Amino acid sequence: MIGPTVPTHSYASSKVSMVYHRILLKLSGESFCDESVGGLDTDEIASIARQVKGVVDQGVEVGVVVGGGNIVRGALLERSGVNRVTADHMGMLATVINALALSDSLERIGLATRVLTAIEMRAVAEPFIRRRAMRHLEKGRIVIFAAGTGNPYFTTDTCAALRATEIGADVLLKATKVDGVYDSDPKKSPSAKRYEKLTYQAVLEKRLAVMDLTAVTLCMENKLPIVVFNGKIPGNLEKIVKGQAIGTKVE
Repeated sequence: MIGPTVPTHSYASSKVSMVYHRILLKLSGESFCDESVGGLDTDEIASIARQVKGVVDQGVEVGVVVGGGNIVRGALLERSGVNRVTADHMGMLATVINALALSDSLERIGLATRVLTAIEMRAVAEPFIRRRAMRHLEKGRIVIFAAGTGNPYFTTDTCAALRATEIGADVLLKATKVDGVYDSDPKKSPSAKRYEKLTYQAVLEKRLAVMDLTAVTLCMENKLPIVVFNGKIPGNLEKIVKGQAIGTKVE
C-alpha cells in the first residue's frame, strides 16, 4: 500500500511550531519604494526578501500578491483621461515589474521562486494555473502572483483574497506602512484608535480602510482571516506566523 504523499518541502518537519503553515502575503506597490520617491528601491525590496526568508526557513509556504502603485496607478490615469480598461491593464503590467524585482531579490538570498501571471507573458513568467501554483508551494517555492486577476475593475486586494482562497491559505496578511486598522487617519488625528480585532461585518458596515469591500466580502464568505500589519518593521511577518498579536486581525 502506498502511504500519503509527503510534501517535498525541506522544512516540513518544522511546521509544527507555526500557527499558519501556508500564507498569502499582499504587498502594495508602496512596499517596493521610498514613499517620497516612488519607483523601485532595492533596499526596500531586499528587506521584504529577508522577512519572507525568515518565515520560509520556519517551514511556511508563501504566496505573494503584489500591487503596482509605485509605478502606475490606474485610478490616477483614468482621472487624467485614459480609458479605465486601458489604465487597469497598465497597472497590471506594473505589478509584473514588481514581481520580477522581488523574485530576483529572493533568488539572490538562496530562495526558489516562481512568478505566475494572470496575463500570459511566457517569456518572463508562467501563466497562472492553480494546480501548478499548489505544486510549487508544496515544493517549497515562493509563488509570486502578478497582473492581478487579469481583469479590469478588480483591485490587487481582490486578487489577494481570490488567490488566498484558491491555494487554501490559512491567512491573508496585508503589509502596510501602519501598524493596523484605525477608526480614523492616525497621521491626521492623534486620538485615532487602533483596532486589535474586527469582524468582517464591522469592516463592511464602517467601511474601514482594510481592503476593498469586494476583497473583504470574499474573505468573509470563505472564512479566511485577514491580518493588517506594518510590513516595514523587520520581524513582524515571522511574529505573526508564530501566533503573536501584531496589527489588526479581521475574522
